[in-house]
Amino acid sequence: MIQSWSLQKRLVAGILALLTLATLAIGVLSVYFLRANLVDQLDEELRMTTQRVENSIGHGPGRGPGSGFSGPGVPVGSLIGIVEADGSIAAAYLDREADVRELTTAQRRVLVDLPLDSPRSVRLGGGLGEFRVIAAPLDGDTALIVGLSTREVQSTIARLGAVITAVLIGILVAAGVLGREVARVALRPLTRIRESATRVTELPLDRGTVALADRLPKLDTDPNTEVGQLGAAFTRMLDHVQSAFDARQESEQKVRRFVADASHELRTPLAAIRGYSELTRRSGHEVPDDIRHALSRIESESVRMSALVDDLLLLARLDEGRELRRDPVDLGRVLVDAVADARATSAAHEWIVRVPETPVIVEGDEHRLHQVVANLLANARIHTPEGTRVTAALGSLEGRAIVTITDTGPGIPEDIKPVLFERFARADTSRSRATGSTGLGLAIVSGVVAAHRGRVTVSSRPGETVFTISLPLVAVPRHDAVREAQAPPIA
Repeated sequence: MIQSWSLQKRLVAGILALLTLATLAIGVLSVYFLRANLVDQLDEELRMTTQRVENSIGHGPGRGPGSGFSGPGVPVGSLIGIVEADGSIAAAYLDREADVRELTTAQRRVLVDLPLDSPRSVRLGGGLGEFRVIAAPLDGDTALIVGLSTREVQSTIARLGAVITAVLIGILVAAGVLGREVARVALRPLTRIRESATRVTELPLDRGTVALADRLPKLDTDPNTEVGQLGAAFTRMLDHVQSAFDARQESEQKVRRFVADASHELRTPLAAIRGYSELTRRSGHEVPDDIRHALSRIESESVRMSALVDDLLLLARLDEGRELRRDPVDLGRVLVDAVADARATSAAHEWIVRVPETPVIVEGDEHRLHQVVANLLANARIHTPEGTRVTAALGSLEGRAIVTITDTGPGIPEDIKPVLFERFARADTSRSRATGSTGLGLAIVSGVVAAHRGRVTVSSRPGETVFTISLPLVAVPRHDAVREAQAPPIA
């Protein structure tokens, strides 16, 4: 649990633990030495009291313990007993009202076997508590026992313990408040480093120009302190990362310029190849069948390569951040037209379109949005078998237009999902062109949707794959009346 605490909490807890140990050590030693000193003083008083009691009993008319209280200087709470040679004992004590009271049999039994060498501590029952007692010989086998209550010693120790406890609590409270503030001030450079790192993580580091403008002040990069060394290392790391981002951006810019320039330059020769092959094929001259077939293949491949070049040029322009047209677009009409084109391409699939009665209007480039829907429909057509149902649906939710393209095909492999919208990504990892896929269709979908401030997501399982596009609305439909129909026939 402690490992999950913040560094500030652990520092304050460590300070409080050290102060607690230090205060407890001082308190225990103080109590120990004070008690030893008070007991020594009580023993000295006990010896003096014993001497006075001996003198009092020696000169008094009686031999009982009560006669010992008749002498001067015997304090309240004293205990006096006489042990006879036969082991019998008579004992009494002087209570707070200065009345002499006999000890009970159980209390006297505790005093019988006391050694005659030095003061001892004994605890008597019956509410008398603890006494320091000493035994001294009188005459023959008779012994005198004198004791003084340790109540005052214990009371003094208890008061000292209470004072130490109060002081400990006060020290801990003050140390907790001040220690937290001191730790906060001491860790302020770490807080600034954390805030700077957090701001860096919030930057879009995966694309575009990255400017790591955050730098720590010189106070946080002092090499003479541990925190300053960390701050200096963090600043150097930011410098290295910025250099790497600059190099990456420069390299990407060169690649984008090359792709854009190459795509632009390739359009003219490709158009010429296509034109000459078509002109030769339609010239009316008799050519062998193999030559006619070769011309047909040249023409079809030039068409396919022209489409690839156009896709690359579009992606290059999107990477450069070029603005698309911003016109009101009726997405319902876009879906109906795109599904009609798809049905003309593959009548073997079942094409369904669902659009609301009320127009769903967004702001954008109608041609590019049509290309997005067409690419998704083409993706469904290419990667699903004949007879698959493909449904294009349109709706709105919370101020956004929602376009879904759903098919009942085999689904998308799990290992393809993470890179599905990347360029040249294919479900079929071979380089076969049997399907006619270039691997750029979904990359164009992602780029165009992002340029329209939208989002595109996909969910897939065997029997159902759903591509969802979300775009900001211009006019929110007033109701969601939906009509379902087959794609309109081709005129």
